[in-house]
Order: sequence, then structure tokens, then C-alpha cells
Amino acid sequence: MDNSEDGETESRSGQDWAELTHECLINILSRLTLEHRWLGPMFVCKSWMHACKDPSLHSAFDLETRFDSVLDSPRWWSTEFERKIDSMLRSVVVWSDGSLTQIRTRHCSDRSLSYAAERCLNLEALSIRSCANVTDASMAIVAFRCSLLREIDISYCYEISHESLALIGRNCPNLKILKRNLMNWLDPSQHVGVVPDEYLNACPQDGDAEAAAVGKYMPYLEHLELRFSKLTAKGFVSISEGCLDLEYLDLFGCANLTSRDIANGTTNLKNLKEVKRPNFYIPRSVFHTERYGHWRLYDERFQTDVFRI
Repeated sequence: MDNSEDGETESRSGQDWAELTHECLINILSRLTLEHRWLGPMFVCKSWMHACKDPSLHSAFDLETRFDSVLDSPRWWSTEFERKIDSMLRSVVVWSDGSLTQIRTRHCSDRSLSYAAERCLNLEALSIRSCANVTDASMAIVAFRCSLLREIDISYCYEISHESLALIGRNCPNLKILKRNLMNWLDPSQHVGVVPDEYLNACPQDGDAEAAAVGKYMPYLEHLELRFSKLTAKGFVSISEGCLDLEYLDLFGCANLTSRDIANGTTNLKNLKEVKRPNFYIPRSVFHTERYGHWRLYDERFQTDVFRI
């Protein structure tokens, strides 16, 4: 008798969950992350699947926290993994019905990014770090279609050039945050075995061209990250003269800049609250003393304590 009652209770409980109104389901699902919704609720039943696709749940596509929580994997750089990310992004774009305002992911390609840019005109934040197959082609679509962008992170995207930076700057007047960090080309050992060698070797060389595009076309930037950029004093002058609203500046690993270059450039930046200097140990194998003629000149070029060899 007791077993029968327990069975009826479990049955009623199961029916209650299945018969929740759409509004109740949306309320519950909104408390879950995108990843959690994909791993469970979508496969419970048709009504739950339908609820998981509601546009109100897809104002943001954010996988960045997932990538940050685990160590970088060689698998992420595979074509198969890229296809999975592309498929997820395209699905969320469809379900958002144009309401997507944030995209934060890695390892997508031109295919999904172009698709998103064509349909998400209200996009305000775009973070696509480590996307080996995102190029100027899709970035041009982003520039022309997503004029409301306030934040963009294209760190470690080596197929994106200074031309894209110029297009974004010209067409996205609300841009406040730009992150254009490169991998550690001074000591790439941390990336070996994870990032394909040919990709590491493709590190952009035109740091000054990128800096010129930033300085000329992004005058309202408040936050700028250029870790391990190859810009020189000339490029830094372009930024310091063109981006007078800067409050945060990250130049860590920018080995071609001296303390004097930074001191001279930052005098123009009256709103600057924090600057991360290029304090990075340069191995002798990278910069030989012969390159600068004699030890004194070498030592002068890297004037901070961290640069002592």
C-alpha cells in the first residue's frame, strides 16, 4: 500500500514538471548557464526544448567562462572543435531572433561570425579570442552591420589585420574597449604543444600599422590592451595622440617600447588611471647583445628591473 502511494507521488511529481507553463520554465531556465541548458534541459521533453529556444534566454552567447575554467587544449585548435563552436553560435543566433547583444567565445570561424553579424544588429560586445579562421572578411561584415559595438576582443586572432581595426573604428563610434593581445612570442614555450607551430609563427608583425589604425579611428577608447604587440615608439605616439580618453592601457610584453617611450607618450593621456608596462624578462636567445652593438646600449633599451639579464 505504501509503495503504491509512493509510486503515485513520483508520477504526479513527474507530471508536474512536464506540465509547467512556458513562463515558469523560462523563469527556471534563465537561472542556468548556457552550457547547463545545453547539457540537460533541452533533452527532457519537447516543451522544455521549446522553452530553451526562447529568444529571451539568448541575449548573450557566453562560453568564455568555460574556456577560462580549464587549461588550454590542443583539441580546441582542431577543425572538428571549430565546427562545434560554429554550430552552437549559429543555433543561438537563430533562437535569439535578433536580440543577441553579446558574443563571447573562442575558436569560431568566418562562417558563424559572418552569420551572426548579418543577423545581430544590436551586438554591443564581441569577444572572439584564439580564432585561427576569423579573417578580415567577416570582420568587415561586423564593422558594417554591428555599429553599436562598445567592446571588442580579437586577441590571438592572427588573420585579422590593421585594415579590420580601421573599419571597426570608422563604423563603430561607440567603441570604448579594444583588446588586441598577441601570444608570447618572446618566450613561446608556454604555447608549444597546444597551439599549432605554424600559427605561432604567423604572429602579426605590423604593430605600428595596427597602432596607427587605433590612434586614427578609435578616438573614444577608454580601455586598450596590446600585450606582446610589436609596436614601436612611432606606433605608440599614434595611440597617445589619437586616444586621449584612455583610462586603462596594457602594454605588457611590448619589447620594442622603452620606459622613456612610455613616459613621453603618456603625458598626453590626462585620464589614464592604470598602465601595465612591458616588464618582461627577455631571454638572451631572443635578443643578443650584438644586435645593439654593445652591452650598455642593450641595457639602456630595457630599463626596468625585470629586464635585467
